[in-house]
Amino acid sequence: MKAILAAAVLLSGCATATSGSSGGDGAMMCNANAAERFVGLPLKGNEEAAQRAAGAQVIRAYVTGDALTMDYRSDRLNIETDPNGKIVAVSCS
Repeated sequence: MKAILAAAVLLSGCATATSGSSGGDGAMMCNANAAERFVGLPLKGNEEAAQRAAGAQVIRAYVTGDALTMDYRSDRLNIETDPNGKIVAVSCS
């Protein structure tokens, strides 16, 4: 019984966090297609330009294989790099 209650509490917390960060209150939406031109370039010196191009309010840069949170943000640009800091992919969430 305690396990079911704990699971319900955890799931309700996740639902609240997801719906609260969806950008439904006028927040800018991210457009990864507009930042595709940065793929193949070094991350250093290009983070802010990619963020502006995508119209994102937040960026999250990470190396391929890094552990990431599963929270959704419609205003966030994800920038995936290789171990040498070269951008290999961009996405929004």
